[in-house]
Amino acid sequence: MIEDELIDVLKKNFGFLNFKELQKEIILNILNNKNSFVIMPTGGGKSLCYQLPALMKKGTSIIVSPLIALMKNQVDSIRGYSLENGIAHVLNSSLNKSEIKTVKNDIARGVTKLLYVAPESLAKVDNINFFKTINISFLAVDEAHCISEWGHDFRPEYRNIKKITIQFNQNVPIIALTATATPKVQDDIIKNLGIVDATIFKGSFNRPNLYYEVRHKNSMIDSEIIKFINKNKKKSGIVYCLSRKKVEDFSETLQVNGINALPYHAGLDPKTRTNNQDSFLQDDSDVIVATIAFGMGIDKPDVRFVIHYDIPKSIESYYQETGRAGRDGGEGFCLAFYSYKHIEKLEKFLSGKPIAEKEIGLALLEDMVGYCETSISRRKFILHYFGEKFDNQSGEGGDMDDNVRFPKEKIEAKESLIILLKTVSETYEKYKFKEILKILLGETNALILSHKTNEKEIFGKGKLDDEKDKYYWTSLIRQSIVFDFLKKDIENYGIIKITSNGKNFINKPYDFFITKDHNYDKIIDESKSIQKSNIDSNLMNMLVKLRKEVAKINNVPPYAVFQEFSLEDMCLKYPITEDEMVNIVGVGEGKAKRYSKKFIELIKEYIEEYEIIRVEDLIVKSTGQNSSMKLFLIQNIDRKLPLNDIASSKGISMDKLISEMEIIVFSGTKLNIDYWIDQIFDDDQINELNIFFLNSESGIINEAIDEFDGEYEEEDLRLFKIKFLTDIAN
Repeated sequence: MIEDELIDVLKKNFGFLNFKELQKEIILNILNNKNSFVIMPTGGGKSLCYQLPALMKKGTSIIVSPLIALMKNQVDSIRGYSLENGIAHVLNSSLNKSEIKTVKNDIARGVTKLLYVAPESLAKVDNINFFKTINISFLAVDEAHCISEWGHDFRPEYRNIKKITIQFNQNVPIIALTATATPKVQDDIIKNLGIVDATIFKGSFNRPNLYYEVRHKNSMIDSEIIKFINKNKKKSGIVYCLSRKKVEDFSETLQVNGINALPYHAGLDPKTRTNNQDSFLQDDSDVIVATIAFGMGIDKPDVRFVIHYDIPKSIESYYQETGRAGRDGGEGFCLAFYSYKHIEKLEKFLSGKPIAEKEIGLALLEDMVGYCETSISRRKFILHYFGEKFDNQSGEGGDMDDNVRFPKEKIEAKESLIILLKTVSETYEKYKFKEILKILLGETNALILSHKTNEKEIFGKGKLDDEKDKYYWTSLIRQSIVFDFLKKDIENYGIIKITSNGKNFINKPYDFFITKDHNYDKIIDESKSIQKSNIDSNLMNMLVKLRKEVAKINNVPPYAVFQEFSLEDMCLKYPITEDEMVNIVGVGEGKAKRYSKKFIELIKEYIEEYEIIRVEDLIVKSTGQNSSMKLFLIQNIDRKLPLNDIASSKGISMDKLISEMEIIVFSGTKLNIDYWIDQIFDDDQINELNIFFLNSESGIINEAIDEFDGEYEEEDLRLFKIKFLTDIAN
């Protein structure tokens, strides 16, 4: 009878005819006033597990959530099912006194069935006293991984939830829910909430409709993302960035390139943030650009792609963020851009943290690097991380990642695995990943020396073969963990231990194959060299010739018209308007107006004659983001402030300052630095340098250094060239 009633409530309030996996069992458990612990992937329908019983039970349910955005989103959704707005409320810092009074009145009248609170609001004395006076049906702790300091999103105030609920003087059943919890985090949640008797409901972490891909992050990343989004026009997508500044800059870049995008981060004022979220939810905006650190809480079922401009700090974060794609079971493309330089920044950020927090952060980051660099199935890697086994042959979505679609060659590794397992075993399982790697390669550090491991026979056994470098052994260690020969002891900050499978392998070895992981250290920024090889040499010759003619007419050296790299960029992008010419490297509005007309005419004629199809993806329009720096330099140089003081006030080196000045002048804007030049050079020196740069074909600084036998410093010559171009070219 109760099950029929459940289906009626489901259909009437939510419009569904059937429950998803585990939903019915979880709801029945809550209706029976039992504690529940739910581990269910993003898109698995966690929220319905507490929303439906809240509507059926007497009293008001309290839902603890860390995200104001998620609270608003869910309250709006629940109100949409009811004629009574008061059926769901939020109680958080976004409300004024009058709004708080309305919320409490609705609860007291028995109208409100779901009350969403932030953990900070739950702890307020006024609220605790109020909760003592009402009938609380149950307490739901959403995003429960925030309880655990081993989790990726630890919130200290979450650890006080149990202590606070005891003060309600009611026997309140608890349901804890999370989409991302490793076995260690799961144990921590249960113990902290005091629900050791909870019924555990664990769904699969596998999202078979999601496709995972990792690409090397280089200087063409903006172009690659714009190209990807343009291929997926009118589809909803999210781009994650590490910093608020990057969110705002990149959303502007997308906008000026014709993509309907909006920024979203915690630093925006609440009204803008809410408007941007609503615009995305209502399909008025196609793409939202958001910070990794700020959880958006956006419950939008038809997000078709999630792009990580920057890699997140943990696999939990990555899984949760990619989980926003394809919640309706449709297409979901998860594209991440990876560079180890970015990881080094995150490691540097952790260096100032307390030792325990730092160790946990580095362990989480190490696994994230492992995911990016792995050559095995990315799905298998993720699921193993969450304690779930996966068979690519029989499992759903087994071929849905770049490594499986485009596999690397397998290498026989039986003997190497024996060496690795013996290294772990014979060093008494006391080392982390990096130390094991050092021991294999015969390298030491203070820890290895303190244990005298360098004196053991096993030390350096991994460097006997030149082909087996650190990348080979890194691949083997990672894959040995995934295939259950080794395990990471998370409670001991990632100490590597040998499993029973590993011990059995030492005694009875069998054939074992691995694939070498992606070595991104070897991938230099190929975009520039690839572009160089793609330069239209025929057009380049014509542009060089035209540049000489224009230079002669204007009585300036050729490089003063356009630098060679500007001509090369023209040969890649074929600009045919003044606006497009402004976006060519080293060409600003000044130079475009002064010199570009004949170049545009030539390029247009060339395109028509040779029937060139322009690759418009290469033309990423600029947002003018550096305009504030440009304005700052122009204003301060006009005031004749010392250049070293200008550099110091911006916190940049003199070399960086000169580079910024070169960008301004090479683009056609004047910078009058005579007041500084007169302090460096006398009249004779100024005269001889003027003659050199006037007669030079290229204006290359190294040629000037050679010409004057090192008489002038490189920095001084660069400054003089800025003066020279200001005087005669701009």
